Amino acid sequence: MEDVLFTVKETAKLFKCNGTFIYSLIRNGHLKALKLGQYKIPKFEIDDFLKRYIGKDFSDLSNVKDMELNKVEDEKEKVIKT
Repeated sequence: MEDVLFTVKETAKLFKCNGTFIYSLIRNGHLKALKLGQYKIPKFEIDDFLKRYIGKDFSDLSNVKDMELNKVEDEKEKVIKT
């Protein structure tokens, strides 16, 4: 059976980030969760988050904005050179 609820730790692993960042997303209202003892994030909310925020820069959670294409290209060049 497919998991429908993920812990903060599992969500962080899916997002390739740390749990603190996931808690911040929840606290700032960007990612919806349930509190069942500890936070649980429904799979549909993870899927919705990824669809809603594709192409966004979350460097500053209080000011989420569109990614700047030139910065993406700069990062791509760094990866290619290494």
